[in-house]
Parts: sequence; C-alpha cells; structure tokens
Amino acid sequence: MKAMVYNKYGTTNVLNLKEIEIPTLKQNEVLVKIHAASVNSWDWDLLRGKPFLNRLGGLLKPKYKILGADIAGRVEAIGREVNHISVGDEVFGDISWCGWGGFAEYVSVNAEAFTLKPARMTFEEAAAIPQAGVLALQGLRDIGQIHEAKNVLINGAGGGVGTFALQIAKLYGAEVTCVDSKKKLDTLKSIGADHVIDYTEEDFVQKGQFYDLILDVVGTRSIFDYKRVLNPKGRYVMIGGSTSRILQLLILGPMIYKTESKKMAILIHKPNKNDQNFLKELFVAGKLVPIIDRRYSLHQVEEAILHLGEGNVKGKVVVCMTNNQT
Repeated sequence: MKAMVYNKYGTTNVLNLKEIEIPTLKQNEVLVKIHAASVNSWDWDLLRGKPFLNRLGGLLKPKYKILGADIAGRVEAIGREVNHISVGDEVFGDISWCGWGGFAEYVSVNAEAFTLKPARMTFEEAAAIPQAGVLALQGLRDIGQIHEAKNVLINGAGGGVGTFALQIAKLYGAEVTCVDSKKKLDTLKSIGADHVIDYTEEDFVQKGQFYDLILDVVGTRSIFDYKRVLNPKGRYVMIGGSTSRILQLLILGPMIYKTESKKMAILIHKPNKNDQNFLKELFVAGKLVPIIDRRYSLHQVEEAILHLGEGNVKGKVVVCMTNNQT
C-alpha cells in the first residue's frame, strides 16, 4: 500500500510517500481501506515535535511513522474477537489512541475506535468529524457546562474545532461570539455566529463584553485576559495552546477558582465512540454540518498539513485517497 511516512521531526519536507506492507490484522482489530482522512493541528505538532510535550514516547524520533488520526473507510477484514462490525461496513473514527496511520491506503486498528457511517454522510464528511467534533462537544458540554451558559465566546473559531463548537453552542441556545481572522468571519456568520471579531482589528478583552463560557482553541493569551471577561462563576476551557500557557493554567487556574469562583480548565483529549455517535445523530438530523475547506489527495499530504499549519484553514482539510484532484 501507499503511505505518507516520516522518520524524523521537521517540517513537511520530512514526509515521503512510500510503498509499505499492508498492516497485519490482530484479533481485536479491523482492516480498513481508507477513503478519506482529515488533518488536525495535532498532526502539525507531531510532525515538528513541538511543543516539546509532543515528543513524549518519541524523544529523538517519532513513535508513530504515519500521521493521521481521523479516518473514514470500508472494512476489508475483521479479527476473531470483533463482533459488532462486519466486512463491508462503512466506518469512521479517531485512531489517535490506538496507533495513528490515517495518511495511508489501509490501516489496521482496534475496532472500538469506529462508528458506523450513515449512508447519507460522505467519507469526506465522516473523516472531518471525530477529533474536532468530539473536542468541541466535550469542551462545551462536559467541562464548559454549556446548558448553564447564555453568552459564549469561541477564540479561534474558524478552524475545525471552532466550527463544530459554534454549531453545537447554537443548538444549546447560546448567543455566540466568534474570534478569528477576517477571512474566516463570513464562514462563521453563515453557520450561525451572532457576533464576529477580527482579532487583528479588535481586542475582545477591551470591548466591555462578558461571557458565561469561553472556549479557547488557540491558547495564545494570558489566563488573566480571559479571567477579566468572564462573568461571575463563568468557565474558561482551553483546548489548544503553547506549553507556557498550559503550565500557567495548571498553576494559576485553581487559585483563580478559589478566590473568584471562575473555573479555568484544560480539556484532555479523550476519543469517545459514544460522542462520535451523538455527533452522527446530529448530522443525520440536519443539525450539524462539517465545514470542509479543501480536499487533497494522498500525495498532497505535505500541502494539506502546511495549509493547516499556516493557520489558513476554514473548518477542516481532508485527504481523499481515491481522488487525485485538489
């Protein structure tokens, strides 16, 4: 099979399209012919080995040689212990917890990673959902307690997590303010944003607005900036950020909660099949739409990851294994 492989940390120039053996099937695994895979910020971080936390398990060289966590495809074979998935089923899932390997023609991983794909959902749409959608759902619902929030701010709303978070927040009846670059604001308005802020022109901290819940996808500002615009008993949830910002949150977050009752938390990535099913149901009901910016072929994975790394993506970038056109 063809796979995009890397053996050392670096930029996209360390990626190489190679012919390798189709992976061996274990008893609890399914062999999936991949039709589409989406690119996440984690792929960009693992490729570079930055922040340094991404080198845990592979200090000097990558632990996993093939990136790609979110995939959709058709089951080609099943292990002896698999009883809830059959050959021929169309599935999608986040395989980051069981070996990665999405930027390839086939992958063999734990069957528990997968959710059955509904017929009306394309492989590209299915591949866009797992990691970004689940992060948005868990950040808003589980940690952010969005059912208690009337006013929500999403910082970095124009990417994969942000576009899912906006749609989910609106389903809970929240008034949503989205912060991102100017070129993404029209897209955010089109999927329900009540207010949009171009961070290059305005500082949301200085606008005099306060929020019950802040979902922070980029994590570039001080925790004190977010604290200033939180309502009493408000919640701040960090999904992505630099090592220094994460450490600041872990150290100062408990102190802020103790003195001001403002919850400052970080979301730990937890792939969850039940949450994938929940998002699938929203899609089938017409309440959730994956926003896909561009489609690339397998041999264009370098371009796809670079496009995401440069911060230009509106929604998700998808790699299509059966289509050689961008």
